[in-house]
Amino acid sequence: MNRRFIFILVIAALLLNLAVGAKIYLSSAHAANDDDTASANVEIFSDALQKIRKEYVDGKDLTYQQLSYAALKGMVAKLDPHSEFLDADSFQELKDDTEGQFGGLGITVELLNGHITVIAPMAGSPGARAGILPGDRIVRVEGVSIDKQPLTDVVKLLRGQPDTKVTITLERPSTGAVKELTLTRAVIQMDMVKDINDQKEFPLSENKLGYVRIVQFGEQTAADLETALDQLKRQGMKGLILDLRWNPGGLLEQAVEVSQKFLPRGQLVVSTEGRHTLERYYAQGEGDELKGIPVVILANLGSASAAEIVTGCLKDLRRAVVLGERTFGKGSVQTIFPLDDGSALKLTVAKYYTPAHNVIHQRGIMPDILVPITDYEEAVLFMQHTAGSIQSLPAADRARAQAVHDEQFNRAEDLLKALLIYDQVTGSTKPGKMAAK
Repeated sequence: MNRRFIFILVIAALLLNLAVGAKIYLSSAHAANDDDTASANVEIFSDALQKIRKEYVDGKDLTYQQLSYAALKGMVAKLDPHSEFLDADSFQELKDDTEGQFGGLGITVELLNGHITVIAPMAGSPGARAGILPGDRIVRVEGVSIDKQPLTDVVKLLRGQPDTKVTITLERPSTGAVKELTLTRAVIQMDMVKDINDQKEFPLSENKLGYVRIVQFGEQTAADLETALDQLKRQGMKGLILDLRWNPGGLLEQAVEVSQKFLPRGQLVVSTEGRHTLERYYAQGEGDELKGIPVVILANLGSASAAEIVTGCLKDLRRAVVLGERTFGKGSVQTIFPLDDGSALKLTVAKYYTPAHNVIHQRGIMPDILVPITDYEEAVLFMQHTAGSIQSLPAADRARAQAVHDEQFNRAEDLLKALLIYDQVTGSTKPGKMAAK
């Protein structure tokens, strides 16, 4: 009986060994086939490249670099709207974007539903002064349709030397209006942080409420915010409105530095998750610089990327009440991979997650208090934040625009007043203030 049992065990072990070996062999063979498939496709690409260069009727005017670049642009454009192949000039322009000064029209654009769409004109820029609004679509540049052109190519057409002109055609989906504008390019020098009057003075309201508007997250944003908060605290600020409306985003590290000014050291701010990576970013500051002073964040569809990181973080941690409308939903991470010839690949490699592990990408951040406004009201409010825009309107339109009130701001101010009264009456922790741990 024992010999029979041992015999069965030996047979089973041999069968198991055979199965494992077969699995390993098949896996290796499959991997080899994948490699063969990749190699075969590279050979097909090389063969097509040669034939185009030699046989195409106008092929004598084409270079291998032009063909390769065109192929790379088409390949990367198929991945998602935020991945791009950048030639050397475009790569340099991308680096210039975050240095606070560059030449162009001062409009941030994205590829949205197949259209080159304005996310937010930059305050004081040629685009903002001309009345370009968030949501406008650029359909032609210099009379030529840009349909199906890569985002990078369109940006290159819009930019140029300061004091040169460019003509663009805009379509406004909310009204169906089509308008042609001739704009003069300028060096864009941006103030990242502004006060209620579009200045850098940061006065308090009669109720000791402060207001700070972050225009974009560039290299100096956290430092500029620090200066603004110090000035407001010296005046005895009791509540803060942090306006992130029409903020198209910017640098991830600046979003973390801004968030940590309201959080205890060591608190998770945001995480990024990709196929091969998981990174968590924690507050590294000296703690909540406002010592629990209540904060209301204003957000809307023009709030994207880094602005959504701050909004989602402070909302999840109950450090701020978010008021306004759903944000844009641009929560993916792009990494730049420089190539040997000065060009680069900008590839989406991960997505942002808030501290409560809510994904931002394509979902956005829903406000705690929804305060919708009309397209006209939003357009006028943006113009009110852009020096000279209202004054440039015809008299009748100007009077109508000046009569528009910022309902979202008013509601935020009322909420802060209520929180302060609540705290005085009860002496307890305010809503919108993180409880001590």
